[in-house]
Amino acid sequence: MLRISDKIAIPDEELKEEFFQSSGPGGQNVNKVATAVRLRFNVQNTAVLPEDVRLRLLSKVGPRLTNAGELAIEAQRYRTQKQNREDAAERLVNLIRGVLTPPKKRRPTKASVKRRIDSKKKHGTIKKYRTAKSADD
Repeated sequence: MLRISDKIAIPDEELKEEFFQSSGPGGQNVNKVATAVRLRFNVQNTAVLPEDVRLRLLSKVGPRLTNAGELAIEAQRYRTQKQNREDAAERLVNLIRGVLTPPKKRRPTKASVKRRIDSKKKHGTIKKYRTAKSADD
């Protein structure tokens, strides 16, 4: 069970782990032992995450999402399989915690509104001086 928050926990059945040979440190051991971990979590079809959290997570992960809707996280930073498993799980938890709270709606400040209007006035002035003056004026 992977605990995300007080209300959200991912059961072990929804997580898939694959182990493969790491390209990182380890000397001769790196060629013999599968220490790297690929953690997969099906974001598309999970019932664990609330709908709004699931949609924000889908939009955030982008290229790490497979065609089947699975989020794939690879961890090969450490020499041991156990540390890499913990690292992958921690990264998944951090990703989900990052989208738990909805982003605040941006409200323009008075200064940004003033800058926008000043910019429009300046652009309008430039365009006004571009017009051709007739000989009658």
